[in-house]
Amino acid sequence: MPSLSCPERAVVRIYTKTGDDGTTGLLYGGRVAKDSTVMQVNGAVDEAQATLGLARAEAVPESELDTLLVQLERDLYVLMAEVATDVSKRAKLTPGTTLVTEEMVAALETRIDDLIERFEMPAEFVVPGANRVSAALDVSRTVVRRAERLVVSDPVEGSWVGRYLNRLSDLLWAMARWTEGDEHVLARGDRGRRSSAQAGPAGSEGPAGPEVPEPELSEEG
Repeated sequence: MPSLSCPERAVVRIYTKTGDDGTTGLLYGGRVAKDSTVMQVNGAVDEAQATLGLARAEAVPESELDTLLVQLERDLYVLMAEVATDVSKRAKLTPGTTLVTEEMVAALETRIDDLIERFEMPAEFVVPGANRVSAALDVSRTVVRRAERLVVSDPVEGSWVGRYLNRLSDLLWAMARWTEGDEHVLARGDRGRRSSAQAGPAGSEGPAGPEVPEPELSEEG
């Protein structure tokens, strides 16, 4: 007769109590204070990643916007792994998995160039909040800037983390403008209308070509 008892399963506890003394563990060993610069950087990056998730929740699954946001969120795990590693153990890091690389920074620059060549970006300050996606991207941008400032205050020689954060904040600004649509509310009180007939590598063909497609946003919520 088959047993009616429930099969045993491993219990994964999300609390360890090891941080009750105000410290937290690093990758590959070691502990630091929870309010150390290292943890403040990763706290800010964690916050930025969460706000990217808010933006992604509004995107159509597997759309260009969704795919890009997923890649950025994954990149930030790599970055946080590097930041959470003691300088003396950096040799254990794996490029692209636990170590930010020059190629990762270059990929962001390529994304930025692609977006700004699709349409004319506003040349002045923009009032945030055109829609939930652009607003979330702008919040994430400001949090990334905070993380970058913290990195600059305590830099690690040879690390690409600071440069990655710098380019990421630029990309998030461009993405926020992209997701706003045809009009931006400018800080001086008027509205700026963008031209979507700019030539660019994304398939537009100049003034006589097709309009650049807008990012796909979910109709839910």
